[in-house]
Amino acid sequence: MNSIPTLETRQVEANGLNLCVESRGRPDGEPVIFIMGLGAQMTLWPEALLDAYVEEGYRVIRFDNRDIGLSTLLRDRLEGHPLAVMARHRLGMPVEGPYTLQDMAVDVRSLMDALGIGQAHLVGVSMGGMISQLVAARWPERTLSATLIMTSTNSPRLPMPHPKLIWKLAGVGAKGHDEAAVVSRSLNFWRAIQSPGYPPREQDVRDRLVRDYRRSYRPAGILRQTRAILATGSLSAQTRQIRVPTAIIHGNQDPLVRPVAAQQLKYLIPHARLEMIEGMGHDLPEPLLAKFAQIGMELASSRR
Repeated sequence: MNSIPTLETRQVEANGLNLCVESRGRPDGEPVIFIMGLGAQMTLWPEALLDAYVEEGYRVIRFDNRDIGLSTLLRDRLEGHPLAVMARHRLGMPVEGPYTLQDMAVDVRSLMDALGIGQAHLVGVSMGGMISQLVAARWPERTLSATLIMTSTNSPRLPMPHPKLIWKLAGVGAKGHDEAAVVSRSLNFWRAIQSPGYPPREQDVRDRLVRDYRRSYRPAGILRQTRAILATGSLSAQTRQIRVPTAIIHGNQDPLVRPVAAQQLKYLIPHARLEMIEGMGHDLPEPLLAKFAQIGMELASSRR
């Protein structure tokens, strides 16, 4: 078996899509699939977090979700004003969308098939944590463990994000799609959700936003992913079916996915380990990466 660490990025056909996938680490190591959140490219995963798993011998895989980054861009048009659609979701009413998180869960399973992976550990953040819940519930035989970071069941009964974030999430009033406008707008959003206890260097955030804009900019894809979340509705019925080893990591200062969401997850997955982190918002602060990796790898080793 090949045990030499490698780094490879390529397009992989899965579920009728082309997904941009990066693999690093030992090809014969236990696979860990990192699933990113709403509107975020796979490049948002911090290198230090991925490399911590690689150093322990894992095969680390990250990818661009459909409609984002360098994966397949869909063309479906959305009907209805974003705020009106959000209101329907909050009222528990059905929402139509070109796809749902259920479809994105199939993307993950199909990616595993395409890569010849029978079982994998899942690490999902925000929307990626929702997708991870669905994969773990629907295909427990394919899921070794699930680390759920700052995510929720998507229940309309959960508290809403802080009001100032709702407009930003809906894309209301967004003007300009040139690099300067997008970076400025994105920087304002990150300022609103970042961890107050672990503030990043603003220049580091700006540099990352510039790199990501130049790699790919797909505002329509972000809107379709948002609609997918709303069209999926609550995951609670499936979340309570999760039996694989699970860890829940959440910040007590998260303004986007409020901390009570983690408590609900713990209630629905009683065997899960819950880590509420003081001063953490809705980002992946550099000082906490070692802790995230430790929690995930302790979870992974618990089943051996």
